[in-house]
Amino acid sequence: MNDTLAVILAGGRGTRLEPLTRDRAKPAVPFGGNYRIIDFVLSNCLNSGMRKMLLLTQYKAMSLDRHVDLGWRDFFSRELGEFIDILPPQQRIDENWYQGTADAVYQNIYSIERERPAYTVILAGDHIYKMNYRAMVDYHKAMNADLTIGALRVPRADAKEFGVMQIDSDQRIIGFQEKPADPQPIPSDPNHALASMGIYVFNTRFLFEQLCADANDPKSHHDFGKNIIPANIHKARVFAFPFKDENRKQDAYWRDVGTLDAYFEANMDLITIDPQLNLYDDAWPIRTHQPNLPPPKFVFGSNGDADRMGIAIDSIVCNGTIVSGGKVQRSVLGPSVRVNSYAHVSDSILFEGVQVGRHAKIRRAIIDKYVEIPPGIEIGYDLEEDRARGFTISPNGIVTVAKTEDLSGIEPSSPGARAESNAHSPYFSRVAKNRSSSDIT
Repeated sequence: MNDTLAVILAGGRGTRLEPLTRDRAKPAVPFGGNYRIIDFVLSNCLNSGMRKMLLLTQYKAMSLDRHVDLGWRDFFSRELGEFIDILPPQQRIDENWYQGTADAVYQNIYSIERERPAYTVILAGDHIYKMNYRAMVDYHKAMNADLTIGALRVPRADAKEFGVMQIDSDQRIIGFQEKPADPQPIPSDPNHALASMGIYVFNTRFLFEQLCADANDPKSHHDFGKNIIPANIHKARVFAFPFKDENRKQDAYWRDVGTLDAYFEANMDLITIDPQLNLYDDAWPIRTHQPNLPPPKFVFGSNGDADRMGIAIDSIVCNGTIVSGGKVQRSVLGPSVRVNSYAHVSDSILFEGVQVGRHAKIRRAIIDKYVEIPPGIEIGYDLEEDRARGFTISPNGIVTVAKTEDLSGIEPSSPGARAESNAHSPYFSRVAKNRSSSDIT
């Protein structure tokens, strides 16, 4: 893979994931407790033997830059020609932001050219999956292809959000439509369509030729799916590569966590008994930045009070977290979370540093970093009340509390908790007292 360069597109706004993307890029959104979304494509690259990467950022990239700097740079040796370089928009070619996926790569064509790779792999930085890109590059070489596209079988109802391909018996692409209203099915499977994963292997010389031609077309959207691929399927060797899942399950696992509901469900996938996405796989590890934190702790199990017992069931609990007399069920708790006595958290995702006060109840919710939940507050039990508080409610009823929320003025839902809340009179804000504004990513 020394002659292969990975270009990772990590600059999308992620507007459908707001408020989680209000202060961070979509690839930097936490996932599965310890991880960020970007960790999956970076781990795939590393596990595939790809050690030359360009990460193209754009919107709200500060937390993404910091995460890559803290968690990923030590894996690469410049002296051996290995690197992961973060490239923000440089306006070297024009004064515009990236106009599309193809334009993003075109505006960084000098950085690619400097490395002189024979093959360039274009990847999206905001999907959850495990894949060996080496197998796809080998397939590309074996087929003597100009362009190879990662292909995924999806239900026809979902295919409207993808580029849809038609192939011949040799896997050569003979038709391509970007997000069609009526996706063409796979001939042998009328209920499914063959979708593009947004993963491309190009011969680099061919890529440069197409990017330059597209950049000079004033009618182009400068996008791979809308322009580059349809323009070449009948005049170049363009093949489909069937997605091979490194989870070694019967059904391939690939998730676009582009909405709050999709993001929530993908996290909930992880806490099942035998999840399709295996995070405990030594053969294909997912790496990330691991802060120096103590192990999780569960306390008040021997005081004789059955209601004040720190337990977590069917849940992921990260380092630094203390379940102090509360109960956690079917949830994902990030690092340094605190669940205090008599609190109940169920079917929820709590990001790093969340503090749950006594008697508080949280259900089917996503709580962003460092939010402090006052004693007695109920979230996820009355959606109209949550909407009135200014929380975001997804179509499936998932409540999201942004890290900019100040909950100090909310009256406790439980009458029994009000006296305790008033007695403690805590300061509740989006950031813990001992943290600075530079930590809120």
